[in-house]
Amino acid sequence: MTELAGVWSLVSFHTVDEHGAVGPGPLGEAPVGLLFYSADGHVAVHMMPAAGPPQYLSYAGTWHREGDQIVHSLTLAAEPEWVGTDQSRQLSLDGDRLTLTGTSLSTPDRRVLVWQRIGRATL
Repeated sequence: MTELAGVWSLVSFHTVDEHGAVGPGPLGEAPVGLLFYSADGHVAVHMMPAAGPPQYLSYAGTWHREGDQIVHSLTLAAEPEWVGTDQSRQLSLDGDRLTLTGTSLSTPDRRVLVWQRIGRATL
C-alpha cells in the first residue's frame, strides 16, 4: 500500500461515454484537485473547476488495493448518497503518474482521472 501513499495533484479529468467519445469531465476542461492516500489506508479527494461556476466534489474514507483495482470506501462525502458506498477504480501506476478509471456515480460514463505525485507519505 505504501507505493500509493502521498499527495497527488490532478492533471486531467475526462469522461468516456458508452460510444467511446471522449469529453470533459463534470468539472470542465481544466479542473484542479488533490488526492491524499495515507499509508495506513485513509483517502481524501478534493476537486473543483479552475474557472467558472463554483462546484466542489469531495469525499473521504478508507482505501485498499485489490490487484489492479483500488477501492475507496466512503464515510464522508459532499453528496450524501455517496456515503457508505464502495467506489472501485482501475489503477495504472507509472512512476509518479497515477491513472484511475471508473464508472460515474451518476451516469453510465467512464471517468478517467490522471494524477501526478507531489509528495510522499512518511511512515
